[in-house]
Amino acid sequence: MISKYIFILLIIWGIPSTFFRSKFRKIVYQTDDWKINIKPLFVKELKGLFFNIFPQNNDYIKTRNQYRIYLSVYLLLFIFYIITK
Repeated sequence: MISKYIFILLIIWGIPSTFFRSKFRKIVYQTDDWKINIKPLFVKELKGLFFNIFPQNNDYIKTRNQYRIYLSVYLLLFIFYIITK
């Protein structure tokens, strides 16, 4: 029964993922083009997520930290869902 609630939480928590990812990718790839959201470019995005590729860019650091927190909560919810299933 609890796994159903966690699944619903996963769905709800996943809704803003496109916003966070789009904002983060636009900073990492330094573009405002909307097509960056559908391109499968992952290497620089992962480097930007785990390392500090723009240390002077405060917007990048703030967005990266928010995205990290968002993904951490998403991962915890997913693990909890798998455990309770």
